[in-house]
Amino acid sequence: MAGHSKWANIKHRKGAQDAKRGKAFSKVVKDIMVAARIGGPDPDANPRLRLAISKAKAVSLPKENLERAIKKGAGLLEGVEYEEVMYEGYGPGGVAILIECLTDNRNRTAPEIRNIFSKRGLSLAASGAAAHSFSRLGEVLVDMEQTDEEELTLAALEHPVDDIVKSSDDQGTDVFQVLSAVADLEEVRAGLESDGFQVKEYGMTWLPTITVSVEGREADQLMALLNALDDNDDVQDVYANYELSPAELSRLAES
Repeated sequence: MAGHSKWANIKHRKGAQDAKRGKAFSKVVKDIMVAARIGGPDPDANPRLRLAISKAKAVSLPKENLERAIKKGAGLLEGVEYEEVMYEGYGPGGVAILIECLTDNRNRTAPEIRNIFSKRGLSLAASGAAAHSFSRLGEVLVDMEQTDEEELTLAALEHPVDDIVKSSDDQGTDVFQVLSAVADLEEVRAGLESDGFQVKEYGMTWLPTITVSVEGREADQLMALLNALDDNDDVQDVYANYELSPAELSRLAES
């Protein structure tokens, strides 16, 4: 097993910080504010805001919080302005790591992320050094329990879908991960919903093009690093191109 979603599953089973409601709310509020600032407060005319609202509803963000975040982002209410920053690095075993952040002060965020690496004898990489191990894709997550795989596969033929992968979301729920080019994401999402499939979440992801197998002590060190990164308030998402055997995944989930 490889990549971001499997790590999310481990976090869920171990009850890590990102499962806590407050952290989840903070992430989606930042997403909404940035989306509204860039594309305006109307979700019908702002696909990125539609996506952010979808994520907010998935974590049950209260309606008043959602509306306030949109107004702050659009400049209709006074609020903090966030900017997007991505850091890259290598973890134990040479695993490539991408860290997406939303921050109101990159002079604070950069040293904090650098310190998480340096205290483990690691360092950040130059821009593009780790990213070349990933592809930027659109993803639509469809509830596996309520979906017939053959029906989904046939429906996907009618839309610009690149691949369908069995995966899990951040809550540990089994899903079909429907992948497409970023430019086709909205078309795929709308098409699958029109076909009657239950879309749990959709957005953009970094999918590893090559993976690195880790086990034992290296796997333990990698999980500690990924959890430390995710616990940082400015970090939105963390992607890593590691691969775990089923036995190693079970060991980590139970430890």
